[in-house]
Amino acid sequence: MNGKILFTHSYFYKFDRKQWQFKQPYPPLATILAAAVMRESNFPVALFDTALRDSASEIISAIELHKPEYLVIYDDGFNYLTKMCLTNMREAAFMMARLGKESGCTVIVSSSDAADHYDKYFDHGVDYVVRGEGEETLRELLVALDAKQNVTQLSGIAYRKNNEAIVTATRPVIRELDTLPLPAWDLIDIESYRRIWLKHHGYFSLNIATTRGCPYKCNWCAKPIYGNRYNSRSPKHVINEIEFLLQNYRPDHFWMCDDIFGLKPGWVQQFRDLVLSKQLQFKYKIQSRADLLLEEDTVEALARSGAETIWVGAESGSQKILDAMDKGTTVQQIRDATHLMKQKGIKVAFFLQFGYTGETQEDIDATLAMVLQLMPDEVGISVSYPLPGTKFYDKVKAQLREKQNWSDSNDLAMMFQSTFSSEYYRELHRYVHSMYRKRKGYISLKKLFRNPLRLNYKDLRAGLATFYYIPTSFAQRQKLKELGVTRPDLN
Repeated sequence: MNGKILFTHSYFYKFDRKQWQFKQPYPPLATILAAAVMRESNFPVALFDTALRDSASEIISAIELHKPEYLVIYDDGFNYLTKMCLTNMREAAFMMARLGKESGCTVIVSSSDAADHYDKYFDHGVDYVVRGEGEETLRELLVALDAKQNVTQLSGIAYRKNNEAIVTATRPVIRELDTLPLPAWDLIDIESYRRIWLKHHGYFSLNIATTRGCPYKCNWCAKPIYGNRYNSRSPKHVINEIEFLLQNYRPDHFWMCDDIFGLKPGWVQQFRDLVLSKQLQFKYKIQSRADLLLEEDTVEALARSGAETIWVGAESGSQKILDAMDKGTTVQQIRDATHLMKQKGIKVAFFLQFGYTGETQEDIDATLAMVLQLMPDEVGISVSYPLPGTKFYDKVKAQLREKQNWSDSNDLAMMFQSTFSSEYYRELHRYVHSMYRKRKGYISLKKLFRNPLRLNYKDLRAGLATFYYIPTSFAQRQKLKELGVTRPDLN
């Protein structure tokens, strides 16, 4: 009989204060997909889901209960936060690896961080690191280990032998994604997620991945798991999973957690047709690019199939910065796509990135102006983050010091020689949010004066908040002026 596998992952929402405040937790999708693959190969599997846990040490009870032969720390590569290799999560992975090793487990890790820093993981009891796309590599590795076979010729792994790291050949990515099983959703305590969503948002959302990889060349974006290739599940296969989830777990909403949703020509239209023909009722959010959204009837098809929110990698309102990033989009495309989405009743959300090398105050002002003119429904703000394996990292790596990873996603430390200091960018983060919310308040107050009978609670609350953000944004602007003349640091 094959040895029992205890799966876990290293993303603890409670260790990432900013994300935990959002109260939008998602199950570890890639983890339970890998578990499903191993179950197909007749391995007994169990899961210790860390997402809502308080401590990495809680895995002890799971190890004692399941008595696994293998502990597999398999991070959710579909969660973009795992690319950032946050040190809070790294330390949690180290602790779980040590505890697994002390209990006699063979410890295997698959994660963006381990792929880049496998030696650190070996130092904490890890036996094997799975590099790149993990399902087939993990299956072959565990089958070989279970049969006491040699693994030296197995592609896609790293291990230590005679105190030396051995890295084997890269494994090709899976092209036919429809051949993979549905994730092992039965391993998840779905109700624990549902309670949080319903309490804080009034609806329940689950995550689905329809593609892997991204073919675009943004020079700051790392792709350590799924690479620069782009492979897609068929619309029919995705719809089958949606029907399964709707019938068994009753979500109201889905997060399509692809880097780029619906890039393949005709995919979105086929997806729309299936949703309509089966009369499925759900809302969803995606990530996309401004240029893609302007193609043919893409936005129309998205709207008709239930797209509620589209997150656009706007990044900057300065064309100079977009070009420096090799983004491949224009500010005008961002404007056009925003107007089109609003016309079709889709909420618009912007990812913004400050602090890229060469960014000036004029570039920052252009980004703020773009946000206040277009007024997306949501904004997500971060600063440039050097990830190993990117051109951007290579460009600034000589400037990096001891701190090369954030502790959590709200750290916002500048780890290279940027135009301004870390504290400036942290204050800028607060200022942009204040200006955005102040502008939202103005819009709500105009609604109130035009038609007070149609004003809802949300609009009233936003309008009243204006009186808070007026003095707040003024004070933040003054502080930015002071910080803007100080010497940049690397704290």
